[in-house]
Amino acid sequence: MPHLRHHRSFLRLRLILLVLHGYVGWRLLPGLSAGTLGSVIVAGYLLCSALAIPLVIRVTWLNGRWLAWPVALMTGVFSFLLQLTLARDILLAGWWLIAAPSSAAISITAWTVLAATLLLSAYAVWQARRVPRVVEVSVAVAGLPAALEGFAILQLSDLHVGPTIKRAHLRRIVERCNALAPDMVAITGDLTDGRVSELEEEVAPLADLTSRYGTFCVTGNHEYYSEAEAWVAALRRLGLRVLVNEFECIERDGSILAVAGITDLTAGYYVAAHRSDPLAAARGIPEGATRLLLAHQPNSAPEAAEAGFDLQLSGHTHGGQMWPWSLLARRANRFLAGLGRQGRMWVYTSRGTGYWGPPMRFVAPAEITRIRLTRAPGASRT
Repeated sequence: MPHLRHHRSFLRLRLILLVLHGYVGWRLLPGLSAGTLGSVIVAGYLLCSALAIPLVIRVTWLNGRWLAWPVALMTGVFSFLLQLTLARDILLAGWWLIAAPSSAAISITAWTVLAATLLLSAYAVWQARRVPRVVEVSVAVAGLPAALEGFAILQLSDLHVGPTIKRAHLRRIVERCNALAPDMVAITGDLTDGRVSELEEEVAPLADLTSRYGTFCVTGNHEYYSEAEAWVAALRRLGLRVLVNEFECIERDGSILAVAGITDLTAGYYVAAHRSDPLAAARGIPEGATRLLLAHQPNSAPEAAEAGFDLQLSGHTHGGQMWPWSLLARRANRFLAGLGRQGRMWVYTSRGTGYWGPPMRFVAPAEITRIRLTRAPGASRT
């Protein structure tokens, strides 16, 4: 029965995409005046795009196939194409209220849509594929011991190693991280898109991450779309400390930083033993320890705050990845990006270090985040 529902959803998605691509062709082709051959080429591309885009969610099938890049690029290109076609129609509707636009104006606006789509797509690909910028964040923690003042945590999130993010790109990110010489590295989920057998060699550079106290990570929802338990084992083989509703302590000059990690909010749906549980992750943390939680989704914050954590590091949202989809991402998440508060607990939500689907980012740049713990003046832990 779930398989049947999935099949019907996939068919609905195909139908919606065919309608939207049909709309773009209907509105642009007459204005392009590209002749019979040109019209056939444009219409053929739109048809291929409509049929190919749904495959972007079948990442396991795309892994290792040459189709991965064309499908991923078509997805992002169509996002810009649809938005600009809608914007053109709004412009022309306003123009009609004043006077009928000339055929030259209709043609110029149609070609402008195509040119702008190509330029924006190229810029968005460059934004996504470059080594992410380093974002510096200071978090003033109440009652932070003097020994932990300036403690540097390097956060990576949403790497999405899979169809288009491979070993070479990941190695560049690792090299940038190592150059920053952090005290610890925190990876907040969605490391992979696919099975261990497909991607174990691609994630191998993670073993080369260096820091004073090691690399800690948690699962994200995408690990559960393939085989989360196998990924936990594979990442541990690489030397990563995968936290499954548990904590480890870092001691620095007699002061303790408890680093806890919970599974993704959806984990229990896929693996009953992995049900996300901040209370279990906090159980047994020594009295007086500074409490850091790694949680893939920022929506874990209310329960994490109740469990007594001082700071939660999350990802998941990608900052929306491509405007205007960030508007939808904001509605679905308690925090979209940056530093926020849940009660007395700080929450930092990364825009992500990789990307998902189209190899593009627009008005939501990827980031490597360096978080420094500082002492909140005059504040206690109570």
